[in-house]
Amino acid sequence: MTTDTFPDELRGLISQDDLREVVKQGHIRTVMTVVPDMLGRLKGKRAAGLALFERLDEGDGVRVGEACSYILTANAHMEALPGFDLTSWHDGFHDMGVNADWTSARVLPHMPDLALVHCDAVDTDGAPIEVAPRQMLRRQMERLSELGYEPKVAWESEFVLYNGDQPVVNRNGDYDLDHPPRLGDVLGHLEGALPDAGIEVEAFKQEGAPGQVEATFPKSGVMLACDNFTVFKHVVKHMARRHGLTASFMAAPVTGVASGLHLNLSLWHDEQPLFAMPSPRALPTETMGYSIAGLIAAVPHLMPLFAGNTNAYKRYALPHAFAPQFANWGPDNRGCAIRVAGHGTSSRLEIRLAGADANPYLVAAASLAAIAHGLDEKLAVPSPCLGDGYGSDAFTPLPRDLAEALTGFRHGVMARDLLGLPIVAHYGRAAQVEIDEQHREVTDVERRRFALA
Repeated sequence: MTTDTFPDELRGLISQDDLREVVKQGHIRTVMTVVPDMLGRLKGKRAAGLALFERLDEGDGVRVGEACSYILTANAHMEALPGFDLTSWHDGFHDMGVNADWTSARVLPHMPDLALVHCDAVDTDGAPIEVAPRQMLRRQMERLSELGYEPKVAWESEFVLYNGDQPVVNRNGDYDLDHPPRLGDVLGHLEGALPDAGIEVEAFKQEGAPGQVEATFPKSGVMLACDNFTVFKHVVKHMARRHGLTASFMAAPVTGVASGLHLNLSLWHDEQPLFAMPSPRALPTETMGYSIAGLIAAVPHLMPLFAGNTNAYKRYALPHAFAPQFANWGPDNRGCAIRVAGHGTSSRLEIRLAGADANPYLVAAASLAAIAHGLDEKLAVPSPCLGDGYGSDAFTPLPRDLAEALTGFRHGVMARDLLGLPIVAHYGRAAQVEIDEQHREVTDVERRRFALA
């Protein structure tokens, strides 16, 4: 099957009933049932479509299978790690249930005969597993809803395309439109494939580092935006491989290069924008002020959710690399952690903390938790940064490395109060695993500097 033969009305997001029908008609043979892991990667199985719907008809219409619960504890290399309460060698890495969220089902016409549905991890009693990234985000969305707010978000994602170990563009191509053929081909194919998968990208642009690309997305509901982003990464990597390239979403893929994942966020009530201002340099609305204050107060204590590995902190170490070094905010100031951007109904907070490799569900959950804290406590907005965001001692510095971030996350009261002790313990353990691994590794930097000492 090709995209030319697939029914036009059944591209992108699709209802459960319509998916059942196209499976029955033979347009779709395989349904990927996916659960986002701690790194935001899609993990799961390729289920035969007909057999899947037969099982659903015999069950509750939601449970699409089981999976080893180590999906929610494994590191980048999918190693079975000890020390997690959820599962470990103490219980033999038991299974968890996988329940489909049918509002997320979509077809992927660029991949023949294939559909995808995001799923939620549940325990043996069918209760949500609280440390699962989608469930963490859902809890924070519910918290804001209880306060009377609806968040809308949009991502900006940077990644680098490599041909072997060399970037596909060998210079700063920021805002260039004269793309070399291989880059132009990849972008053209992405612009065709992503809408077919139900993902709207407002724009692609070349960025400042060699081979670096930025994609910007329109605002939407939070869960949809996160689900879409995980599929976006999946499609980008797939398309890059088709062209003999590699797409890297590392926060610092090489020394001197920083790739970010920016979260643009606004709050609404009864379809009315609560951040609307005539310009980014106007005084923040009351709701925006509380939100800024909550973020400034909380994010230094939540950094393992924005940057969960040791490489991510190398992005912050680069001077004037458009990655923040302080918990500060400013009007239209790209040197700050929180940038006030837009005007009118597009007024928003651009949260610039996360690296490109961050888990979007965790970034959004941490940001919403911090904002809810500011709204609930009616925190006073601190003074803005009106100059160089990298050059002031008036603001709280962000953690310099993962070890420092982990100390504040584990031992401070902020993360426990906003997220709960089980989540702090779980993601604290994940961060400790990364630190321990780095302590054991002998790096090329050490060999280069000390081999002849």
